[in-house]
Amino acid sequence: MSPVLVTGATGKQGGATARALLKAGVPVRALVRNPGKAEALRRSGAEIVQGDLYDPASLAPAVKGVRGVFSVQMPDLTNLDGDSEWVQGRNLVDAARDAGVPQFVHTSVSGAGQHRSVPGWAEGRWASMEHYMETKTAIQDRVRDAGFAHWTLLKPGFFMENFLPPSFLLPHGRLVTTIKPATELALVAVDDIGAAAAAAFGDPARFDGVELELASELMTMTEVAEVLSHALGVELTAPDMTAEQAIAAGAPSFAVRHEWQNEVGHPARPEFARALGIPLTTFAEWTRKYLANS
Repeated sequence: MSPVLVTGATGKQGGATARALLKAGVPVRALVRNPGKAEALRRSGAEIVQGDLYDPASLAPAVKGVRGVFSVQMPDLTNLDGDSEWVQGRNLVDAARDAGVPQFVHTSVSGAGQHRSVPGWAEGRWASMEHYMETKTAIQDRVRDAGFAHWTLLKPGFFMENFLPPSFLLPHGRLVTTIKPATELALVAVDDIGAAAAAAFGDPARFDGVELELASELMTMTEVAEVLSHALGVELTAPDMTAEQAIAAGAPSFAVRHEWQNEVGHPARPEFARALGIPLTTFAEWTRKYLANS
């Protein structure tokens, strides 16, 4: 069986996808910049290839002979207004297209592409989100237009992994956030992203053209606090904070801009994945697995 090339395999989404594929008996070729940091992947049975999404020439041998590509990119966190994410996504799509790869599964973000219809978007109300959402949308368009025999877009919501320590949401052992107590979060576990990607690679025709708004569970921040309290054995409450109050309580400045969550949110819903037969992780299950002994 030909392998699936997994990018970001040493990260959260790519790592979850590599694990899910290997568990399903699908060979994995993991693209990494530093093979020395991928020993755990190698031991798990993945083939390690060195390459860099910024370097198109390095991608040609990585995509040669694969049955599919799992695509995930991270922007340069030191220059969030730059074009790093777009360049990486474009290079990977083009390399896979030029190599005749038959299937491409790309992970984006919930709401990308629909964001322009959000009230206030055209008037500049959400200028702070423009670069982020437009970049995600541009890569999605590149995938759709590349001519792959089968393609799928995964569009996950708010990561449960945001609550993993050290978490910007839980500094000093308390919830600190400007997300309002009644705000509903379309929570997603990265394990479920891996499961969705593995399902797509397992049935390319069924998932062809699917744009999955992926959530594992829909919960308010008040409900999230209740589950976290039980898992951590401490009493946590969902705060109602201004940005200034959150920063004073220990939140980093980058983590206090949640107007989009409070007023728009993610359209991802669990029923969309369930309709495709994808198993999902509840937030309580996730906390028992990843937080109970933290």
